[in-house]
Amino acid sequence: MRLAVVRNRLALVDERGAIDVAAVSGGKFSPDPQAIYQQWAQFRAWHAANSETIRAGEATRYSADELGAPVPQPRQVFAIGLNYRAHAAEAGLALPESDPVVFAKFASSVTGPAAVVELPSEAVDYEAELVVVIGERAHRVALQDAWAHVAGLTLGQDLSERLVQFRGPTPQFSLGKSFPGFSPIGPVLVTLDEFDDPDNIGIGCTLNGQQMQKGRTDDLIFSVPRLIESLSAVVPLLPGDLIFTGTPAGIGWARVPKVVLRVGDRLVTHAEVIGEMTTTFAAA
Repeated sequence: MRLAVVRNRLALVDERGAIDVAAVSGGKFSPDPQAIYQQWAQFRAWHAANSETIRAGEATRYSADELGAPVPQPRQVFAIGLNYRAHAAEAGLALPESDPVVFAKFASSVTGPAAVVELPSEAVDYEAELVVVIGERAHRVALQDAWAHVAGLTLGQDLSERLVQFRGPTPQFSLGKSFPGFSPIGPVLVTLDEFDDPDNIGIGCTLNGQQMQKGRTDDLIFSVPRLIESLSAVVPLLPGDLIFTGTPAGIGWARVPKVVLRVGDRLVTHAEVIGEMTTTFAAA
């Protein structure tokens, strides 16, 4: 299943276009894209039982700039630092040994896959990330049960203002990564059955046509199930919550000289099966 927000309404998408969920379900499910995560089990069951109805539903074409964030108003947004072996190596840091490095991105930073983001300074970096969307409340979940709590996967950018992030006596990760638009996600949510192996997905980004990041999620230090196990041991994960799972090597801040985002830049983030999203940048 591929789920999107098209013209602010929840839609299923296939090769024909977008199929409005409220219309094809006869009003059983709301067009509100955030509401579906409170009914995820029911929605999955309906989808499985109504493939012919869905296939017969009216599909409309849409453009990339009509897509919104597949989870527009998450209650909690978790992010994981230093979670790819190659990224830890480029940063010159030791691998986390027992627990992931966790911080929050504030929900007001979430935006869609065709966003224009204002740059608050000349120290903004890019970080391509696989993003997990929670479909079922998860609290004290065992490793082997973790995938059952996932609605699907999407693509994200953990945009980072490095001066704010590293200022002060202790780092301010959450503030430096939560300016407006600093959490673009999309273009769609893809359920796990669409992937050959959800633990091994190619991901990366280009900046103005130049490849900057390219990796695979089998390089994760803490896998998606391990992250869910660890986070849910402390905090209940709620339907519609997001987990930004970390970034592969190639970030701008680790380069010599450093690469930062500038007004007019075009950042294209891509992942296998999920697709790609384009973020452009403007002056604040």
